[in-house]
Amino acid sequence: MPAPADPSIYHIVHVDRLASILATGGLLSDARLAAKPAAGSTIGMGLIKQRRLVLPVKCHPHDKVGEYVPFYFCSRSVMLFVIHCANNPELAYRGGQGPILHLEASLKDAISYADLNGARWAITPSNAGAVYTPFHNDLGCLSEINWTAVASTDFRSPDVKEAKQAEFLMHDMFPWHLVRKIGVRSATVAQQVANILVQANHRPAVEIRPDWYY
Repeated sequence: MPAPADPSIYHIVHVDRLASILATGGLLSDARLAAKPAAGSTIGMGLIKQRRLVLPVKCHPHDKVGEYVPFYFCSRSVMLFVIHCANNPELAYRGGQGPILHLEASLKDAISYADLNGARWAITPSNAGAVYTPFHNDLGCLSEINWTAVASTDFRSPDVKEAKQAEFLMHDMFPWHLVRKIGVRSATVAQQVANILVQANHRPAVEIRPDWYY
């Protein structure tokens, strides 16, 4: 499968974190959140987050992975499956996928913003938290991503599972105005999101997308 002309990128977050994202004007890196925690649920794995705080971003060698805001190139990610199963001993959050939001943005819009504003970014063809993963900061590397694996709904194969976890990373903060869509699993969560967005200057489209969930 060839690379899309403008890939969509996705960040998952608990709905109870949305208000703090709006208050800060965007998504903050784990390094920023470690220094000053935000209100709301943390849905990632603590040990993985700690490891990413020390792993280098090889195309920006003075930076660490945890200093970047991560996005996947697909909805219905491997991480969301882990949250759905709620049986991994490293996962502290046990609230299931129901309250989880998909924040969707355009890769090219994100890179255009980053380049205009001097924000560093990187792309990895697999999990950015693995020591062997290469890092790139040019769009030519999109051809290295296995787009068939990214789109796959069956990732029992280790190779597919690894490739499905390709990432886009933006240093420090990802501005809220770049989020163009919020995908939710249910009408109940859609209403929660709508209530939170009432006072926001930028209100992305909110869509009920059960196909983005397990």
